[in-house]
Amino acid sequence: MRHQQRGFTLIEIAIVLVIIGLLLGGVLKGQELINSAKVKNLINDMRGTSTFVYAYQDRFRQLPGDDSAANTHVNGGVVATTPANSIGNGRINGNWNSVTQTDESYLFWQHVRLAGFANGSDVVGAAGYIPRNADGGPIGITGDPVINAAPLWPASYYVCSSGIQGRYARQIDITIDDGNTATGSVRVLGNQAGGAVAAAATAYQVTPADDAILYTVCIAY
Repeated sequence: MRHQQRGFTLIEIAIVLVIIGLLLGGVLKGQELINSAKVKNLINDMRGTSTFVYAYQDRFRQLPGDDSAANTHVNGGVVATTPANSIGNGRINGNWNSVTQTDESYLFWQHVRLAGFANGSDVVGAAGYIPRNADGGPIGITGDPVINAAPLWPASYYVCSSGIQGRYARQIDITIDDGNTATGSVRVLGNQAGGAVAAAATAYQVTPADDAILYTVCIAY
């Protein structure tokens, strides 16, 4: 006795395709939410750094890191000694990613933490002293130029963070600036060994093809 083999009907195939579509849509939506949350965290970290500047300046009438009386303003505060002849000049000097423990830009973090504005270790040189972003890259601040060639990018200071994927760098710019990663108050730079890029030509317009590259993102204030 022969048994007739029964295949799937068009309705059954359509139902399966709909289910697959819903599953894929849920996965993609979940990934989008994760990406959006990470971008929000990256932005909040950088914006939070700028609020430390204003809060410290409002209380002590000097800039954190550049404070020539940090040893009296905050208990345990260390007064910066480098860069030479720059203490108390109204700018936070030193590379944004400096690891020189006497630099203004490095001691910035100790001053704002001892003042109670930021979390983290106030012990100079301690593991974890340099704050990290949601992608694990360092966050820093400087009043020195981050682009050293014309056209310059003037600002009172810059908050920078590195190790950021291209897609997140683009989204940061779209969210809080003009959507062009080479113009405006948000700029995307290539990761550099020093604190500044050599020329404005190395400011990057990040494209979707650059998602595998890690960048430094700076916000001018």
